[in-house]
Amino acid sequence: MTDIPREPPGDRAGLLPDDRRTVKVSKYLSKHLRHQPERIGLALDPHGWVDIDVLLRASAAHRFPITRAELDHVVATNDKRRFAVEGGRIRASQGHTVAVDLGLASAEPPTYLYHGTVARSLDAIRAEGLRPMDRHHVHLSPDRETAAKVGARRGRAVVLSVDAGAMHRAGHVFHVSANGVWLTEAVPPQYLRLPTGAARLG
Repeated sequence: MTDIPREPPGDRAGLLPDDRRTVKVSKYLSKHLRHQPERIGLALDPHGWVDIDVLLRASAAHRFPITRAELDHVVATNDKRRFAVEGGRIRASQGHTVAVDLGLASAEPPTYLYHGTVARSLDAIRAEGLRPMDRHHVHLSPDRETAAKVGARRGRAVVLSVDAGAMHRAGHVFHVSANGVWLTEAVPPQYLRLPTGAARLG
């Protein structure tokens, strides 16, 4: 069995990992805790959890050794709180494409939630609303600023308002993940409000 990697010689106590390394570790964890656990021989439990020791051994065995200090740093400093740690296990907070049940209770959403996208997606959104695509849920943000950051990953962001209160009253179910992302199965077009000028952007 491959040993869990230890701190490299010469590391000083309290020295934070290099930012580029932190990003690489975060992306690696996201890939294997959300999408392809089998690629490094992981088996997530039905709720998406895996033992941290097992994860570290698997990453080392597949030529991407991660120290426990690096993992803890990524979990603690990730601005979107993508990962949750409970005891000796870890899981992604949301965004899975593999079959997991996060066990999230239904929750009453705020009156409005927000979704960040880009102009080239607007025609399809107007026709079909928001769909989960390859994920289990549509992801919605609690504020415009967060939604704009999400949309900006793919280009110039367009922020859509979602009448979550009306959806909830109509029977649509919402959940909220550990990192504050709101989840629902789909958002029909009638519950979407495009910002002024978005029609021209599309």
